[in-house]
Amino acid sequence: MTTHRGELQILFLLFMLGIGVKAAIVPLHGWLPKAMVAPAPVSSLLHAVAVVKAGAFGIVRIVYDVYGVENAARLGVLQPLAIAAGVTIIYGSVLALFQDELKKRLAYSTVSQVSYIVLGTAILGPAAAIGGLVHLVHQGLMKITLFFGAGNYAETLGIHRVSEMNGAGRRMPLTTAAFTVAALGMIGVPFLAGAVTKKYLKLGAEQAGDDWAVWVLTASSLLNAAYFLPILWRAWARPPAGPWPAEHHSASGETHWMLLLPPLATAALVIWAGVFADSLFSPLAWVKLIAEREYGP
Repeated sequence: MTTHRGELQILFLLFMLGIGVKAAIVPLHGWLPKAMVAPAPVSSLLHAVAVVKAGAFGIVRIVYDVYGVENAARLGVLQPLAIAAGVTIIYGSVLALFQDELKKRLAYSTVSQVSYIVLGTAILGPAAAIGGLVHLVHQGLMKITLFFGAGNYAETLGIHRVSEMNGAGRRMPLTTAAFTVAALGMIGVPFLAGAVTKKYLKLGAEQAGDDWAVWVLTASSLLNAAYFLPILWRAWARPPAGPWPAEHHSASGETHWMLLLPPLATAALVIWAGVFADSLFSPLAWVKLIAEREYGP
């Protein structure tokens, strides 16, 4: 490995440049916020399941299976990757603050949140690896709930902007309750899926002596609160400003039951993944088995 150190470093950089587009790492992220123009179900797949997760998972596989985490650390390629992830986490969160379009705010949140996975992969140690890998599942549950909620607001009330959210919680309480659970999970409120991720990532950063990463994660949580809490405050606390942009009434309640069931189900999973994180069948338990295989018990 020493003989070919330079070549392996260049190859790693090329891997990251290629797959970093899919993972939306800054400055390769520009396509993702533009993709939010797709319908809500498609956006849910793009942001929570299929596309950016494929990029993040690709980085995990390159580090752990192609290079090996110990070899990657000796090559000195993990620290630059961690820094790139940290920059992306803060950058995406800051830009989300200034988006009035609801789905675009969620899209920049995705730019930030997916790099949690990259950060956990790049920090050497089992706790960080657990935090990054479990975020593959946890972020998916939270983000798909948020996009389902955004789709319900658009379909039922014609709401597309944060500034139009006043009173939405009174008109659509179940959708907004699901949206609230997912948003609080993103912030890292205890007993929700996001808190599990941030706990292990911070622990892993402390164990590795990467104190800067702890500050990045703390700043990210504060920024998450700054761009999610105003949405919740408008939805629950403020009265409607007037007629909804394009209201559609449903005989089954606040919206059609087929639109309501998916966010309620995924919000319940966000709670389950946080409250029962240490149970045998939780995502965290599966990820711990993977981490033990790589690092040992």
